[in-house]
Amino acid sequence: MRLRTLSAAALTAAAALALAACGADADTSTGTGPATDRATTEQDATDEVAADAHNAADTEFAQMMIVHHEGAIEMAELAVATAASAEVRALGERIAAAQGPEIATMSGWLEAWGEDLPAEADMSGMGHEGMQMEGMDQEAAMAELSGLTGAEFDRRFLELMIEHHRGAIVMAEQERGEGENAEAVRLAGAIIDDQTAEITEMTNLRNAL
Repeated sequence: MRLRTLSAAALTAAAALALAACGADADTSTGTGPATDRATTEQDATDEVAADAHNAADTEFAQMMIVHHEGAIEMAELAVATAASAEVRALGERIAAAQGPEIATMSGWLEAWGEDLPAEADMSGMGHEGMQMEGMDQEAAMAELSGLTGAEFDRRFLELMIEHHRGAIVMAEQERGEGENAEAVRLAGAIIDDQTAEITEMTNLRNAL
């Protein structure tokens, strides 16, 4: 009887040890526990710093491209209301629809980085050739377009928007070469691709008029 009692006790102790070992393995396999939680928190903090990392080129790119996009939208909306060609009106709608969200994205970056939005920034020293269209600024280009109608408007709109897109590409290429923030550099690449394609489209439309 005593031997059976001892054997039962030994089995109970062995079972307890096995359960404890399984528990340790589960903790290791699931990656839970204070050390893992601390590592996850540290990685999250690193990712947040990386997302906010930027330099002066990123800030200037976002500030200037917001203003540039606003100018494109102003011209595009005038084309939607004025153009004689359905193709030009459709192009204006696409430009406004694409560049509005990009303005929101870049504005969000500036706020996250603790940088000024264009309306709050001193941009007097940020003169850039990409902001000009055949030597004209936005106000002069809009004044010229507002005095035109029909096919004459369509042709001049396309000519000026081609120049406007070329300016955006110059600014985006500078950001790709000098920027630090990965998201800003990626957007610059997308702007180059998208607006290069639209320049080809607009050139073909202009030649068909």
